[in-house]
Amino acid sequence: MLPPAAHPDFWKDENATAYIATNPHRVEDAVGLVEFAAQAEETRALIYFQTSGSEGVPKWVGLARRAMQASARAVNAHLECTAADRWLIALPLHHVGGFSILARCYESGASFFHTEEKWDAAAFASLCAAQEITLASLVPAQVYDLVQSKVEAPSRMRAIVVGGGGLSKELGIRALELGWPVLQSYGMTETASQVATEPLEHLRAGYDPECLEVLPCWNVDTTPEGALMVRGMALASGYAIRNADATWHWQAIDADAGFTARDRVQVWWHGTRRFLRFVGRESSFVKVLGELVSLPALQRRLERVLIGEGIDLRAALIWPVPDTRKDTRLLLVGEGQDKHDAARLENLRARFNLDVPGYERLDAVLVVPAIPRTPLGKVDARGMAELVRKLL
Repeated sequence: MLPPAAHPDFWKDENATAYIATNPHRVEDAVGLVEFAAQAEETRALIYFQTSGSEGVPKWVGLARRAMQASARAVNAHLECTAADRWLIALPLHHVGGFSILARCYESGASFFHTEEKWDAAAFASLCAAQEITLASLVPAQVYDLVQSKVEAPSRMRAIVVGGGGLSKELGIRALELGWPVLQSYGMTETASQVATEPLEHLRAGYDPECLEVLPCWNVDTTPEGALMVRGMALASGYAIRNADATWHWQAIDADAGFTARDRVQVWWHGTRRFLRFVGRESSFVKVLGELVSLPALQRRLERVLIGEGIDLRAALIWPVPDTRKDTRLLLVGEGQDKHDAARLENLRARFNLDVPGYERLDAVLVVPAIPRTPLGKVDARGMAELVRKLL
């Protein structure tokens, strides 16, 4: 069955009611939200997407239809999307990354095919070929599967926007070699998907995830600490947050002041075009022996070592734990079952620690049965923290 947003009237209805993009596995988190949204003019016609809240409290980002349409027009212009294109929606429609494709199709006249089949790299490639897909959005874990399976891209595919996390340069280049035209993007639910995305010309020049072009719908700046500040017509209206007593309250986002993210970025001009480099989230920096260390940078180094060793990129990661002497200890957490796996991880740790400063070295290995992940393949941070706590 087609989602309501697939119909043009969904985007044109000036008297629209709230639409809740509910995760079918977490419907309880939306209880009472429709009734709450209907109580005020500023909340009653918004589209709501769930995002992470403190201590597990349900928190929903409210986006106006006009905001999603502004984002869609900017993405369409960036990707040169026209009515001749055909999108494949392989991401869940309760995520802004999947839902926003429907707005892009409405704005451009492009067609789409929505699949809810369980993810499989070979099946995805076959579906793209059968449906003559030209555009798609994927998360890094899905691109990894395509590369590991050595699946070649169908000829009509001209751009794949990669979001929901960073795709390493090594993996991006390997994807390009297989014909998958991957473009790294950076965005968030509060910005109706993308803030910045690699330009199409990178598909000819080579994958570069550290040089993303800011889309024309955004004004971006940074705080003195390097946190992203963003203003624009595609910005969310605010948050609907459920209280402990099951009532709801509204937290508006000031459109004039804009939104300050917890992400650190670098921004610069090149002629008339503005570019952005994602440095890391506030929580992804830790102090080790008094030095500020970027966990994403260390993870990228680990991925290079894993690729060199022919090891599954999802089989190991770096995890910080508090330490009285060093502020933070860095653990190499890897999947395994026995002492042979532990020995393999120790060798991997030794390889990683070559030619890095002392404060960036991995202190120890922690073997786990499996690294907790979300359905989209991202590390489940809460599950990971609980697993490490139990094993240490």
